[in-house]
Amino acid sequence: MSDRYQGFVSTPIGQLFVKNLGLPNPTELERWSDGAPLVDGVVVLGGDGRLAEVLPTTLDGLGIASTGELEEGARAKALVFDATGITDTAGLVALQEFFTPLMRRLETCPRVVVLGTPPETLTGSERIAQRALEGFTRSLGKEIGRGGAVQLVYVAPAADGATSSTLAFLLSPKSAYVSGQVVRIGAHGPTATDQVDDWTRPLAGKVALVTGASRGIGEEIARVLHRDGATVVGVDVPQAASELQTLMTELDGDHLVLDITAKDAPQRIAHHLREHHGGVDVVVHNAGITRDKKLANMAEDRWSSVIAVNLTAPELITRELLDSGVINAGGRIVGVASIAGIAGNVGQTNYATSKAGVIGFVESLRDELDNGITVNAVAPGFIITQMTAAVPFATREVGQRLNAMSQGGLPVDVAETIAWFASTGSGAVNGNVVRVCGQMMLGA
Repeated sequence: MSDRYQGFVSTPIGQLFVKNLGLPNPTELERWSDGAPLVDGVVVLGGDGRLAEVLPTTLDGLGIASTGELEEGARAKALVFDATGITDTAGLVALQEFFTPLMRRLETCPRVVVLGTPPETLTGSERIAQRALEGFTRSLGKEIGRGGAVQLVYVAPAADGATSSTLAFLLSPKSAYVSGQVVRIGAHGPTATDQVDDWTRPLAGKVALVTGASRGIGEEIARVLHRDGATVVGVDVPQAASELQTLMTELDGDHLVLDITAKDAPQRIAHHLREHHGGVDVVVHNAGITRDKKLANMAEDRWSSVIAVNLTAPELITRELLDSGVINAGGRIVGVASIAGIAGNVGQTNYATSKAGVIGFVESLRDELDNGITVNAVAPGFIITQMTAAVPFATREVGQRLNAMSQGGLPVDVAETIAWFASTGSGAVNGNVVRVCGQMMLGA
């Protein structure tokens, strides 16, 4: 599952080809390891909006060093700009004034976060200016290079104190393959969040359900949630029972073997969680299948099976868990969509339909939930797995290079994003669909 092209261009002869032929030159991404600091370096703060005063305290609480001015000769690991104070289009020049002098003073794999106010809550010139931030961050994400990532976080005024979890994720290597994204905090439902006593184990004492947990992305989700303190209940089909049981034994978790499309699957899952764990705190709908064919050649069973596994089952299971009160107060529901559900893909009308439906699932639930329960989704792009390793070489290479980072992501990148959604500190993060795709050039 290695990236042979990236290995080649890291050699002297590979660099010669890159220089002379203008080939993509991907930077090896930094990823977080247990025990490492969230940010290995200094964060430079800018802007004079309503969040500027609390940002140093927020970052200090995460163990992140920050400054308002970079020392001569020093380099920055991250930049955070509070743009909530920009109230008209003339004020947008503050972005250029802050960022331009610093862009050549960034370390490898830097992070940039711009904070704004949700435009839909504003009117007139201020709404226009705040919406303009999206074009700025998406473009900068495609310029920054060297493994860097740029995000825009819209913070509702009532949620000013609920940014810690999101900043911890976006400023750290946990967000290695996330860039060009727009995140909303407090825009739907909850505006407050639970206190996190230990940021290394934000899920301590929580129970997490993960479907499709035996291998691939599902296995990595289970491992990361376990790392963050959760007791994981893995679910998978009978064919994967042995792998599932081995993994859950390793993680001191629990497992349930069933087909999630079975008529009684929602009730069986709810009963198991209630009887064995007293409920569930995190529900991750990861199980998914592909049955690719162009629509002109697609049989009915290829269509129906993909919709049933990827979309109908998560909807029915979630409804049962909510209606029966099995999801605890402050629970987290996370769906796994796909870039195919945003941009479409040749030969995947069934799959793209199901994954666009997952986005609809988030949109339909986000304003309906109560008791502090949230719903969000990830939309992976090209993630290097055993499944993608079987894709023809030329197709695989193109798929990996069509993003701002010029490389594919890893299953852990999806898992880390889900862990951020799942965190007890993410109570105000609701109704988001975040692409884990290295900022693909299509479907932005």
